[in-house]
Amino acid sequence: MNKNLIALAVAAATFSGAASAATVYSDDTSSLAIGGRVEARALSSENATNDQVTDVLKQHTSNDVTDISRVRVNIDAKTQIADGVQGIGYFEREFKADNANDENRYIYAGVNSDKYGQIVYGKADGSLGMITDFTDIMAYAGSVVGGSKLAVSDRTTNNLAYSGTFNNLTFKANYVFDGAAYNEKTGQKTNQNGFSTAVKYNVADTGLALGAGYAQQKDQTAINNPVNQTSKQTFAVASYTMGDLYFGGLYKYGHRDATNLVNGEVTDSQGYEFAAAYTMGKAVFTTTYGFMKDERNTSGAYDELANQLSVDGTYYFNSNFRTYASYTFNMLDKNKVGKVAASDQVVLGARYDF
Repeated sequence: MNKNLIALAVAAATFSGAASAATVYSDDTSSLAIGGRVEARALSSENATNDQVTDVLKQHTSNDVTDISRVRVNIDAKTQIADGVQGIGYFEREFKADNANDENRYIYAGVNSDKYGQIVYGKADGSLGMITDFTDIMAYAGSVVGGSKLAVSDRTTNNLAYSGTFNNLTFKANYVFDGAAYNEKTGQKTNQNGFSTAVKYNVADTGLALGAGYAQQKDQTAINNPVNQTSKQTFAVASYTMGDLYFGGLYKYGHRDATNLVNGEVTDSQGYEFAAAYTMGKAVFTTTYGFMKDERNTSGAYDELANQLSVDGTYYFNSNFRTYASYTFNMLDKNKVGKVAASDQVVLGARYDF
């Protein structure tokens, strides 16, 4: 039981409801499963700054309690098209309490081979999520360093993605195609294209896992700007599981091409994160510490982007229902970033997976 709970905690960033999705149709060649979650969450934070809180709520000046509840529903379809080969389709939609930020999280289809892996196209995961999952283990608070992944390496549209597992080795690669989106109101367009790749290796019978990943992206952000800014990121991770204990570590180095910046400065970004989990009966306790900064090479000055410690506890009543409490200690200097960006957060949640 304890090992299963650690696996659930460490896999917090994976598809919602995947472990408990219900098959609603199945025959000799095809199946259709529906899954998801209902998650009630209450956030208390001085001038709440969670990315799911509206700008109106951010204007509050007291320790408000904000409803950031959400529902996710997914459909997972498969059909046998050859011996050991399946055609697959996946869709997931998230509905939020404020009704303003609902989104399609996944829309993709493709082919899966039991022997050679899976290739899909649509709105799908990039490659670096597998790497940042080493430290993205909290019930609520996400990985501050993992959250800085380039768009092409995260969940995104116009994405051709491959993944394959061969014994203890997992390899992922994806390419996001060139295709700008134009905003008629602002006269701007965004065009993020590039690729990412990652590898993870589980060292047999040791509890040790290692991983590395790389992403490169070109950004065009103005309708009359023909120059693309090139960004690059490299990640390295390791984890160790010993009985009821889990430890994970992550390091990120990023670089933006100076020739494509208006002010001619090179900007390097660095970040690191440590995570730990402990299982005691039906309870899982997790903690992470993350730090991240941008450094301007011409002046040597740097901007501190993240410096926080998060702790939480989750109680699993069974595989379908859990409750949790989470606290984030924000150690950014409020005199530099403002009281809002430097505020702590408390979250209470209850989650039902189906």
